[in-house]
Amino acid sequence: MGATSFTQELTCPIAPARIVKALIVESNTLIPKLLPQFIKSVDLVQGDGGAGSIEQVKFHRSQYKTVRHKVETLDKDNFTYSYSIIEGDALGTTLEKISYEMKISASPEGGSVCKSTSKYFTIGEADITEEKIKAGKEKASAMFKAIEAYLLANPDAY
Repeated sequence: MGATSFTQELTCPIAPARIVKALIVESNTLIPKLLPQFIKSVDLVQGDGGAGSIEQVKFHRSQYKTVRHKVETLDKDNFTYSYSIIEGDALGTTLEKISYEMKISASPEGGSVCKSTSKYFTIGEADITEEKIKAGKEKASAMFKAIEAYLLANPDAY
């Protein structure tokens, strides 16, 4: 099994606690609401939403139908979160899993800095293409920006 990883950093004017609440804690209801053209539903299928929980994401009009996420860690006080895609057609025949680690911290300007690391674990000697990594990065950025826009437009939410 091989692994390929990349890190990206996004900044926004929203305080870390609000970003964590919207992006992680309330994502099951917020993400389908903000991105209904892509996400049909996010359902908790095992656990209480904390570490060890499993969520199933169903997609609209996508090349993927469903994926299952396993929450690895969730620390709301320190604004850290990690999860892995462990099942679903997004893994295809070359990936064992995709893991994501996220750390949100306060920026000097009063907003947040979100540092995210993605690791693609391949089956056997399979290679992960730069195209697949770029597509994953773009989807993550789009979701983050949609949440940022929602929180800016709704200052009393979360």
